[in-house]
Amino acid sequence: QVQLVESGGGLVQPGGSLRLSCAASGSIASIYVMGWYRQAPGKQREWVARIFSGRGTYYTDSVKGRFAISRDNAKNTVYLQMNSLKPEDTAVYYCNAFDRSKNTNYWGQGTQVTVSS
Repeated sequence: QVQLVESGGGLVQPGGSLRLSCAASGSIASIYVMGWYRQAPGKQREWVARIFSGRGTYYTDSVKGRFAISRDNAKNTVYLQMNSLKPEDTAVYYCNAFDRSKNTNYWGQGTQVTVSS
């Protein structure tokens, strides 16, 4: 089992920045990729960014150039630095980890990000 705990959400004005953190614990040795998803009210959950064990990073088009995903292996933590935030970035952000050995996805509890003036 893998446990994921997100933190760092909050209320920010348009153009502002936030950094989300996702701390992983448990059976993390087989985690192949970690990522962030978000779900806005009335919408489906969508993928935002992911980072592979080899540190390759990928982003959905709407956040390219504004968001950056990174990981600190010593702390078993993944970060999402969000800059130039827009009202449409408002959503609950979820951390995700994929264990390739078990073909299993794990999810955090989510953290609310609200971009509003």
